Amino acid sequence: MRDFVYESPTRIVFGRGKELQTGQEIAARGASKVLLHYGSGSIKAIGLYDRVVKSLKESGIPFVELGGAVPNPRLSLVHEAIDLCRREKVDFILAVGGGSVIDSAKAVAVGVPYDGDVWDFFDKGVVPKEALPVGAILTLSATGSETSPASVITKEEGWLKHALHSDLIRPAFAILNPELTTTLPPYQTAAGGVDIMAHLMERYFTNTTAVDLTNRLIEGTLQTVIKFLPIALKEPDNYDARAEIMWASTIAHNGILDTGRVGDWASHRIEHEIGAIYDVAHGAGLAVVFPAWMKFVYRHDIPRFVRFFHRVWGLEPDFWNPEATVLKGISVMEDYFRSLGMPVTLEELGVPDDRLEEMAEKTNWNGPVGQFVPITSDKALEILKLCK
Repeated sequence: MRDFVYESPTRIVFGRGKELQTGQEIAARGASKVLLHYGSGSIKAIGLYDRVVKSLKESGIPFVELGGAVPNPRLSLVHEAIDLCRREKVDFILAVGGGSVIDSAKAVAVGVPYDGDVWDFFDKGVVPKEALPVGAILTLSATGSETSPASVITKEEGWLKHALHSDLIRPAFAILNPELTTTLPPYQTAAGGVDIMAHLMERYFTNTTAVDLTNRLIEGTLQTVIKFLPIALKEPDNYDARAEIMWASTIAHNGILDTGRVGDWASHRIEHEIGAIYDVAHGAGLAVVFPAWMKFVYRHDIPRFVRFFHRVWGLEPDFWNPEATVLKGISVMEDYFRSLGMPVTLEELGVPDDRLEEMAEKTNWNGPVGQFVPITSDKALEILKLCK
């Protein structure tokens, strides 16, 4: 196990109707004016917008608003929001939505006090020194952005999708009401669940030894998602299933499962390029990429893969042919994804295979990706070919 320092400053407020406490949470942090940031307007259709506005007004907190955040959030909207915040002297960002809205809000938070272009943080390795505080009201269990130190933004010019990691952008608080996820279309629920599973698997496949505790925590969280995701799809109003998935989403990406180990993240980087060009749901893209990545790298540590498919998926190991266990396990996982209505090939995802070289090159825009097995652009291309 590696040395580590773990700190998660995000206050979690979990349960039914907790969005009514939004104003109190923001007022407690001394904010004088808020940017209310959201997506396409679905929060208005379900009444969430009205409840949040009522809470802000009851706490005497002025606000301005900006909607329009989309999956694979755009740099142009981040720029627009930064300009709005500066004009209106906003000192707190409230994101109401899924991971894309929260990622967009985080980018705004570091961009407002910065003299240069916010894209510098995502593309040039500039390290932010300050950020406005962010609060989040989660409506989709998927990315874990509600407590993570990460933001992923897409620049329309060149369709580049890059990430920023900084503890400055961990939300000050996150309101998690599982009821807010019950009206999601099944495809979004399923894609979100695969995204959670991918976050867990990125951490599981590591070269770090002596990390049995976090191995077990990851395995257990994966089993929880695998169990409750089909229930949520069959019974959309099942609060307990939604609650298990929502809490798993947060646990998967708040850093506690990173402690003492180094994760991989090559699959995410490869999928980012698919999402940037074709604007697919992130979880759906990961359902395609992750099994292909496994097929490409499993020989690097066959025992770890055998343990994964035994402990998480319940496969009995073939002691005489462990490689067969791994390949069967990958097939079982693909069948599970398909049972959720997820694609497992680029064709099923609706993505043509005529830009694989471009995506592979963009994956390596700042060098090889992945820690479990370093993936160069040539290897990324081979993985993308396995996605066909």
